[in-house]
Amino acid sequence: MDNIYPKILIVEDEKGLRLGTEKLLLRKGYSVSTAENGKIGIEKSLASDYDLALIDLKMPDIDGLEVLREIKSKKPSTVCFIVTAYASYETAIEATRLGAFNYILKPFTPDDLIHEIEKGYKQRKLLLEAEELRREREKNLLEIAHEKSRLNTIIESISSGVLLINKEGKLVYFNRACLNKLQFEKLQIEDYILDKLPHQISELVKKLFSENSIKKSYTTEVEILPNGELVIDATCSPVPYPDGTFAGVVVVLKNITGLKKIEQLKSQFISMVAHELKTPMAAVLGYLDILVDEKMIIPMEKRREYLSRSAIRLRGSLEMVNDLLDVSRMELNTKHREIVDVDIFEVVNQAIDLLEFEIKKKEISVEVNIQKDLPLLKMDKDEAVKIINNILSNGIKYNKDKGKIKIEAKTIVNNIVIEIADTGIGLREEDKNKLFQQFFRVKNKYTRTISGTGLGLSIVKRLVEANHGKIDVESVYDEGTKILIHFPYK
Repeated sequence: MDNIYPKILIVEDEKGLRLGTEKLLLRKGYSVSTAENGKIGIEKSLASDYDLALIDLKMPDIDGLEVLREIKSKKPSTVCFIVTAYASYETAIEATRLGAFNYILKPFTPDDLIHEIEKGYKQRKLLLEAEELRREREKNLLEIAHEKSRLNTIIESISSGVLLINKEGKLVYFNRACLNKLQFEKLQIEDYILDKLPHQISELVKKLFSENSIKKSYTTEVEILPNGELVIDATCSPVPYPDGTFAGVVVVLKNITGLKKIEQLKSQFISMVAHELKTPMAAVLGYLDILVDEKMIIPMEKRREYLSRSAIRLRGSLEMVNDLLDVSRMELNTKHREIVDVDIFEVVNQAIDLLEFEIKKKEISVEVNIQKDLPLLKMDKDEAVKIINNILSNGIKYNKDKGKIKIEAKTIVNNIVIEIADTGIGLREEDKNKLFQQFFRVKNKYTRTISGTGLGLSIVKRLVEANHGKIDVESVYDEGTKILIHFPYK
């Protein structure tokens, strides 16, 4: 960074975090002001010119999005970050629309914060340079193309596609990113562009032409490739001459394919969770209604059966909740990890003890072969137990009655190799590559009555890789599956 340090505004209602962040930034030499709520934050932002603003999303008086809206409307070149522990798809979309540069997730490390500030300050300098260039431009937008040496450096450095269209509908500027966003092979300056653009974008540009105003912007989503393979967000905004009259339209294109897929996954996830919780709860309530009905005479053996079935259903629901919590902790990186010496033999036996009820219920035989001089692993013990437990649980769940499970651990060329093989339903070839994906569940004649979230093995993969390991699968349909894990050791 330059020797000139940025001027930063912190808008945060949590006193400890506000003062801690201020202390950290002051120690780094930055100029820092703080505000304990949204109202004061807005007042301070208008009273001075800040390079960067760190804005808490959840505040009691005015929320972070409203503070962001006010700052960007009055000081558009101030680079704003939304700081939150409650990130969601909806707030991310809204914050981006309002002009937020990025999200900073709580809790964050000092290094993460400084890294984001350095990126934001670079963006601030680019914005200031862009503003200066806009102030210097001539009346005719076509002349921008002739002085694009500086402007091109700025616009080509951003990932968004940019198109500049004059009042005649002719293209006067574009960057390379827009070719990718629109799937065009080439574009030509001064060509009439409106009949080449997707009709949703062309209609918005024509609407701005007819309004002949510089006050409104319009946004639309366009599916460029079928089946949601490429979806873009197009924002069409008027460009004024220095005297304030309408000169043309700038179109900014952003790839939102990932966000749309997240939205789709979210819908699928909500539907799956609702189904996975509703079904066992309905069954348990049914059993309990029978048991508490004084008019019904139920043999003790039948009562035990109903209670046993209820316990199984509730265990499945608890397993799903625990899996969801594990995924959430991994996404937010909030789980404390304690690296210790881990004995694989001890971990395997602990997992077998935890699943003893399920093993006996299906009359599955478990064979354990652990190399006697097997080295200890350096990793978090809870994670080691989770890895073995999830794989073993799957081996039981998808096994046949009176099936077999074999667990082996040995050293092979500076690796501890753990193999867990079952005689279960196995996998078809096309399902092997999907096995460790979140929410993936095998669908065949055997799995219709087996409940699950499709999260267990995706959690295993993330934990294995977090400990520098590799995981693989070997499987034959209708014969069984073997999971292989390689952990390096010295």
